[in-house]
Amino acid sequence: MENKGSCLCGETKFLLKGKPEGTAVCHCDDCKKQTSSAFSIVAGYKKENVEFLAKSHLKLYTTIAESGREVRRFFCGNCGSPIYSDVDFAPGVFYFKMGTVDDLSWFYPDIEAYNKDKLKCADINKDIPSFEAMPG
Repeated sequence: MENKGSCLCGETKFLLKGKPEGTAVCHCDDCKKQTSSAFSIVAGYKKENVEFLAKSHLKLYTTIAESGREVRRFFCGNCGSPIYSDVDFAPGVFYFKMGTVDDLSWFYPDIEAYNKDKLKCADINKDIPSFEAMPG
């Protein structure tokens, strides 16, 4: 399976190869602020399964998660679209923002994380395993 994606302006483009290591909906306050939405929808891909086709404007902003670990958040410096995060708790995996992927017909989240920060209007699906914080 291969999935292409890009930022809003098209200056950052990527190819995701194979199946993701995991998929999630994250309700943490940092993800809500980064996406300017009620939650973030992500899929984690091993670094070797990611190919950047163009990333001339990619910028980095680092935050510290509730756990005290770093979250490196990459976004297009031209249009501002969040692209992926590189997190200390999962070395070797990039968590791509699914809103940047061209075809999401296959996507279904494995888990919901940070339900303690979840907005009341953001119910996803009661059948998805849910966690008050990040599991593990």
